Amino acid sequence: MNRARYLRAPLIVLTLAMFLLPPLWLLASSLKSSKAIFAWPPQLLPTSPTLENFRAAISQDNFGLYFQNSLFVAVASAALSVLISLMAGYALAKFRFKGETVIFLIIMSALMIPLQIILIPIFIILKELHLLNTLWGLILAPAATPTGVFIMRQYIRSIPDSLLEAARIDGTPEWRIFLRIIVPLSIPAIAALAAFTFVWRWNDYLWPYLLITDQSKWTVQLALANNVGQWDINWPRLLAMSVLSVIPTLVLFISLQRYFMSGLLSGATKE
Repeated sequence: MNRARYLRAPLIVLTLAMFLLPPLWLLASSLKSSKAIFAWPPQLLPTSPTLENFRAAISQDNFGLYFQNSLFVAVASAALSVLISLMAGYALAKFRFKGETVIFLIIMSALMIPLQIILIPIFIILKELHLLNTLWGLILAPAATPTGVFIMRQYIRSIPDSLLEAARIDGTPEWRIFLRIIVPLSIPAIAALAAFTFVWRWNDYLWPYLLITDQSKWTVQLALANNVGQWDINWPRLLAMSVLSVIPTLVLFISLQRYFMSGLLSGATKE
């Protein structure tokens, strides 16, 4: 017992160091000059911090446009994914119909299918819909996810049926029950799913790489990859761009962190 107590503090410090050192190193290196980044012995903190790398990153051609494209794709994907998952989760959680369990199992089985297997069929569908090389192609392809449906179904199951039955007895239409009862009571799950979907789409590289060929429709991740040249890499500018690309997801997680645990776990803890 005592030995476990003595080991707890070093393990906590070691775990925190493993998670915090990479982003701290990234931030510190983005404030260094090119010469200081490769100095030996290496220094964690910059001796002469400079914002020149951030000026170079922001002034790079179309970086603001790439940022805007990523923001549009991530926000629209999160909104669409939440809407679809919320409606599907409500139907699977509160309605009893023939084949309900089978449909849910089919949706869940999609979790075991690797993305690489369905890339070609989805690519062909998007081509037939003339959505290649468009931002809406990036948004619509991953709009409905089994993970989102599972999270919303589990959370909505925790909402008491008596609330819905009372509203139905009063003659409330089903769409009003959905908007006035289900949506407000599902805010923690909605916030958690929206945050995770935003981060998935913001950090996505494979789909934009496959679908987008027009440089004016690049996302931030494509812009970062494009800064890795075959013979040379501008490390200070690349590190500054990486720091800038992290800011939206960091702000989102900090602002919604109070919803995460309640949104993901309440379905497992409530009746």
